[in-house]
Amino acid sequence: MRLQDLQETLRERVRSAAAENFNITLKQVTAEVPPRTEMGDLAFPVAFELARRIKQATGEKRPPRSIAEALKPLLEAVEGVARVEVAGAGYINVFYDRAQFLSRFSSLVAPAGSSGTLSDVDVKPKRMVEHTSINPNKAAHIGHVRNAVLGDTFVRILRAAGERVEVQNYIDNTGVQVADVVVGFIHLEGMTLDEIKALDKSLPKERPFDYYCWDLYTRVGLFYRNDDPNGEPDAERLKLRAETLHAIEEGDNPTAELADYVATRNVECILDTMERLGIRYDVLPRESEILHLHFWDAAFERMKERSVIHFAEEGKNKGCWVMPFESHTGTDEHEADKIIVRSNGTVTYTGKDIAYQLWKLGRLGLDFNYKPFRHYFDGQTTWITSTEHVRQDTTELIGARTRPRFGGGATVYNVIDSRQSYTQEVVRRGVAAVAPDVGEEASVHLGYEMVALSIAACEELGIELSEEDRTRPFVEMSGRKGIGVKADDLINRLEADALSEVETRHPDISVDERVAIAHAIAVGALRYFLLKFTRNSVIAFDFKEALSFEGETGPYCQYAAVRANSIFRKLDAGAQVSAKEMIQKAQHDRNEEVSKVFEGEGGDEIWSLVTLAARLDEAVRGAAEGAEPATLAKYTFNLARAFNLFYHRHRIIAEENAARRAVLVTVAEVTRRQLALALEALGITVPERM
Repeated sequence: MRLQDLQETLRERVRSAAAENFNITLKQVTAEVPPRTEMGDLAFPVAFELARRIKQATGEKRPPRSIAEALKPLLEAVEGVARVEVAGAGYINVFYDRAQFLSRFSSLVAPAGSSGTLSDVDVKPKRMVEHTSINPNKAAHIGHVRNAVLGDTFVRILRAAGERVEVQNYIDNTGVQVADVVVGFIHLEGMTLDEIKALDKSLPKERPFDYYCWDLYTRVGLFYRNDDPNGEPDAERLKLRAETLHAIEEGDNPTAELADYVATRNVECILDTMERLGIRYDVLPRESEILHLHFWDAAFERMKERSVIHFAEEGKNKGCWVMPFESHTGTDEHEADKIIVRSNGTVTYTGKDIAYQLWKLGRLGLDFNYKPFRHYFDGQTTWITSTEHVRQDTTELIGARTRPRFGGGATVYNVIDSRQSYTQEVVRRGVAAVAPDVGEEASVHLGYEMVALSIAACEELGIELSEEDRTRPFVEMSGRKGIGVKADDLINRLEADALSEVETRHPDISVDERVAIAHAIAVGALRYFLLKFTRNSVIAFDFKEALSFEGETGPYCQYAAVRANSIFRKLDAGAQVSAKEMIQKAQHDRNEEVSKVFEGEGGDEIWSLVTLAARLDEAVRGAAEGAEPATLAKYTFNLARAFNLFYHRHRIIAEENAARRAVLVTVAEVTRRQLALALEALGITVPERM
């Protein structure tokens, strides 16, 4: 018995009773969870609505309390209900059969450590989530990590809610950022492709290729400004960028070949970084294929046919193809007519994104070619788009792995920072105008605010700060000031700090085990810190706060799960079996001994933990529908905190009363399983010990 199933059964009973007894159809039945368990488990204020509607329909004035009394026996007849009370002027308070519910709920909870997700069934509409999407010109930084963690967690939440999901990581391998690094290699370093490959092989493990490109990209920025970080870009030097960008977009030339190697190697490094955080992708669509496979050409013709865009004959946008757009008028940044094709014939990011979005939704009429990009140890494959023709048969095997059919989603979620909200709005409207059958609601922008650093975090990372910076509540990233944190450096520091704590607590375990535990704690700390704030919150990352074992942190939630697991390592198998048998008996018979446990001292508190654990599905569904992972993060922390209180207040293993021990053991079991599932949906693993 799931909590949601029992609640829906009660709602349906109210609907049918309203129709049969009062000839009133209720489309929705409001239910509330009382603030205290002694007031009931579910409350219906429906008698007040029925009284009002009866008077409207018949003119008869019936007190809400008399209506509630009439509904009371009908709800008491529902299996799983212990009693119903009418309170005040007509509130209907339902009390569940606690022993029976615990028995049925414990038999339904998935085994600890299982995914708790439904299989990918083709009959379900596909949800497509694009996240990470880092320019492949250098190493990932902390801002990218927030994007990736939000996107990956949202994917996990959707899957936990039973949705079919495809994960995409868009690779802008023909953009300005890649062009700048290529300018650096060719014009600053004077290197050929072969020399770049040799350099790549020679780099130390702790300073890989994406780190090298990070530094080179900074140097190129200074080069454009004649080595003055505050100066204006030099027009002559910027011509190198334009020439390089043109060569990359055109393709099939030495510059494009060099750029492809640089971008691909950076993608490989970025995927290595994300794998450290448990983040993977199904497919990597590349911008080069959007250009070379003529995705934009097809979208451009569609937009002209439907008069979505028009050619500007005069004004500041003369010679451009623009899309009329009323929002944000009166500013240069958010102009009324959004440029889709510039006067020089180049396509803007927005134009290419409209074409890409149409493909995602299966409305372009074209498809990519694909090839495997990375095979993981557990058999999962990440694919990448290609200009090379391969069979599009979905049963095609490459290296004993079947290529899925990509694209064709019902809803597209784009995880992109809030500064891109205007552009995303243009894309959404443009797609809806070209494909009105899918509408604007098919394109969802999951925006988020920036990640900054606390003063203490800057000091720990060795970032030099000015006196002015130190007076601020947090420090923003700034490439010009040299304030930026590579994702791997952040993870390395978290792992080092966590390892120091693990070595203090467990000096007797092996080095490998200590390292594994430290990694799990570091990732849990980072992911939870980035998830506990709502997407519209600016985050100031702080190492001490994130790694704390107290308060609303990842390690606190992990520690509760570790503590729960330790109970069952200490509890002998016979005690677990006898507890299970006693609780299961309540599923078929009214077990008075078990019921008395809930009626006795601490019974309401124990029952509150059961009902909180039972609300995991509700929390997952709420996070999915609201596209807000913070909802699940908050639920997970509350469940961990409630379990820790339960653990401290009750003897579980040493309890001598058989019925009470059976209840305590069963409640601990269902809670640890639900907590493990909640943490898994957040992408957080539970180590063996902490």
